[in-house]
Amino acid sequence: MKNAREAAFEVLYRVENDASYSNLTLDKVQKENNLQGRDSSFCTALVYGVLERQLTLDYIIRQYSSVRLKKIETKALIILRMGVYQLLFMDSVHAGAAVNESVTLAKKQKLHKASGFINGLLRSFVRAELKYKMPDEADKAKFLSVKYSCPEDIVKLWLSAYRETLVEDMLKSFVGRPDLTLRVNTLKATVSDVKSELEAEGVKAELSPLSENALVVSSTGSVESLKPFIEGNIYVQDISSVICSELVAPKAGEKVADVCAAPGSKSFSMAILAEDKAKLSSFDLYPHKVELIKKSASRLGITSIKADVRNALTEVTDLKEQFDAVLCDAPCSGLGVIGRKPEIRNRALEDINALPALQYDILKNTAKLVKTGGRLFYSTCTLNPQENNLIADKFLSEHKDFEALPLNLNENIKKGMDEPSNQLTLFPHINGTDGFFISAFKKVR
Repeated sequence: MKNAREAAFEVLYRVENDASYSNLTLDKVQKENNLQGRDSSFCTALVYGVLERQLTLDYIIRQYSSVRLKKIETKALIILRMGVYQLLFMDSVHAGAAVNESVTLAKKQKLHKASGFINGLLRSFVRAELKYKMPDEADKAKFLSVKYSCPEDIVKLWLSAYRETLVEDMLKSFVGRPDLTLRVNTLKATVSDVKSELEAEGVKAELSPLSENALVVSSTGSVESLKPFIEGNIYVQDISSVICSELVAPKAGEKVADVCAAPGSKSFSMAILAEDKAKLSSFDLYPHKVELIKKSASRLGITSIKADVRNALTEVTDLKEQFDAVLCDAPCSGLGVIGRKPEIRNRALEDINALPALQYDILKNTAKLVKTGGRLFYSTCTLNPQENNLIADKFLSEHKDFEALPLNLNENIKKGMDEPSNQLTLFPHINGTDGFFISAFKKVR
């Protein structure tokens, strides 16, 4: 069995080396090593802390290392990041323990030669009273990049798109774990009853101000082990995604399609909003993801969803002109969920630049599914006008059979920028949501 630091190292190594998802890998490694209570909390804090602050940690390591960062062996670099993070951001960890445990961890990984290097660098950092030189604040992009541990090219993208104060507040909101939202399955239980059940299990639960169907929770432990989850009365869905589903506003008897549906939370919410009386087609490209949608729908007792494999980019066939409402939640760069999936910070910008063309082609193909008089929604979980507003504008300019459909917003939702009435960008620091974009269109001819 691995201790908390060893488990954290394993998670970080898999994320770095195998491009694994941090949340899934963390859950798996903690279960494998039976980490609970304080050990589980420490491991979780260390993993997400290192991932969130990786760019800043590497910046500091460069200042104290006689070896170029690219020349440091991957495992040794991960241990250095863990050590510097504990020294700088974990007040509960004594400096001596942070250094000694890092050296011990290196030896357990058979990094005998590197253990001396790790020891020397961390002790030098301690002797310097944990001081390091920041970039010149006049270079705003570089300064914010190091301060908030976000790649400089992404910071530049945001500074070119949004006002500077909004960008800094947004970057600040991505540090630390965001709120967890549970959507209540009101087919089976009331929100107040579920809130009481959760509180009886020691979960802190508050009604969301942005949806009457959602609870903001903390101190949950494993959500899957909670009684309301086991009974199919709740599922995890960020409030931004809840809002998106509610804006589609499906009604009983309508034919509705969710064309990029996995893991299915928007499909579930739309089915519930229509009292399980809509005909809801939930599509995804991958068969194993379609099976997950079916399994979750069964747990929730939802019968109106038909989940199938479909390529949203290329397939139309007999689905043409079939649906009253269609949701296209397109594949995106995920810049709005950096707080939840911090490894996204290290994604190359060239990967992001290729996405708008794909997203637009998916939206164009999806538009063929909408009936005359029907509604089309385009959404992403990113903060990038190239993937969001510009695609919505381009779609309207090139599709004269559609017009803008104003969004009927909850009065508590605050806008962070000027946008047309059919578009909404949700910023994490303004509404306490993931970063998210929603736009709506109506087919008029």
